Amino acid sequence: METTIVKMIALALLTQAIAIACFSIDDRISQLPGQPQVSFQHFSGYVSVDDKKERSLFYYFVEAEFDPASKPLVLWLNGGPGCSSLGVGAFSENGPFRPSGNNVLVRNEYSWNREANMLYLESPIGVGFSYSANSSSYEGVNDKITAWDNLVFLKNWFLKFPQYKDRSLYITGESYAGHYIPQLAELLLQFNKKEKLFNLKGIAAILEFATDFNSRAEFFWSHGLISDTTYGVFTSACNYSRYVSEYYRSSLSPICSRVMSLVTTETSKFVDKYDVTLDVCISSVMSQSKVLNPQQVSETIDVCVEDETVNYLNRKDVQKALHARLIGVNRWLVCSNILDYELLDVEIPTINVVGRIIKEGIPVLVYSGDQDSVIPLTGSRKLVHRLAQELKLTTTTSYRVWFAGMQVGGWTQVYGNILSFATIRGASHEAPFSQPERSLVLFKAFLEGRPLPEEF
Repeated sequence: METTIVKMIALALLTQAIAIACFSIDDRISQLPGQPQVSFQHFSGYVSVDDKKERSLFYYFVEAEFDPASKPLVLWLNGGPGCSSLGVGAFSENGPFRPSGNNVLVRNEYSWNREANMLYLESPIGVGFSYSANSSSYEGVNDKITAWDNLVFLKNWFLKFPQYKDRSLYITGESYAGHYIPQLAELLLQFNKKEKLFNLKGIAAILEFATDFNSRAEFFWSHGLISDTTYGVFTSACNYSRYVSEYYRSSLSPICSRVMSLVTTETSKFVDKYDVTLDVCISSVMSQSKVLNPQQVSETIDVCVEDETVNYLNRKDVQKALHARLIGVNRWLVCSNILDYELLDVEIPTINVVGRIIKEGIPVLVYSGDQDSVIPLTGSRKLVHRLAQELKLTTTTSYRVWFAGMQVGGWTQVYGNILSFATIRGASHEAPFSQPERSLVLFKAFLEGRPLPEEF
């Protein structure tokens, strides 16, 4: 009798293992249209976060190019809120391929899957290929809902890929993901107290409303984008956090309206706020700051010829290869036009969340492209220094340059060997897009927990 029960249990476990294996096999991408031959596997598809309401998040997963079994798992999130990690992160920044004319994909020499297994998530519901069968799910979405959905996604994704369940997990991203990431990380740590599931080893990104937003005036002024007079009123009469707060409450005061008109006129619509050194002709994949850059004065951006990523991801053969489908929309978009996000969540304090994560022993990296005026390095540096003081962390690496590719890659400072700040020299808001080699050097050092290079 006991032998029969053991056999039955063994058979059940084998059946379950086969079923789980089939999940990931079904999501395996045989080859994307126009894709060059590669040695690594990649997968994409859906993970349900709410079966009852038929809410599913779309993911794209790229195994590490070399020895994936020994490499960590990295979750990448883009911001907005409402912009795609597939189109921006994977196909424009640090993924293995980029669309390039004539319907082909070219290899990204500095893809982050050289160092890690990369998981790109289109979140929240309503972004990219992620969908709900009920359009009401796109209304009133906020940071809390997003964090919970992302946790459920990871939990269920591990059912498809159980071999990654105990793998070292890092969460990285940019822009409004500076809200998504720390709030998700804290939720994972809370969940682990009930059931040890997430082997979180580090996070990179933070967005803090007042400090980050109000560093914009100084950045504009120091780069010659606004006059002394405008700098004065932009810091005293109406700073940027006040403007955003009033704008999203539909209560814009006359003084803030006047100040922002001055700022807009002087900075000019012909300067890219994501990279003040670039000419204005940019790809729309750079536009992921719905909350961070609300426009009182209408600005039109001259998008160069066509957006190859948008065109590529809207091809039927590409969608079929990705196991993707459009639900409730006619086209895949870089940033969602159906998501109604609670924009005032931008005011939620995140620095305290990051502080609690550090107290749990989780390393945190805050990095900035030094040409980005949307989330300027000056604000990020102040945030990290203030947090280090509050946590009583001493400086373990004094402020210094770091190197990449025989050049200065940026500057860095480390506190308590657990809280790090780094700039990426010459980088924009989307650092891996504008400085891919330097961004990869920074990423590799973060994963390995070692100092950034001090010499060539």
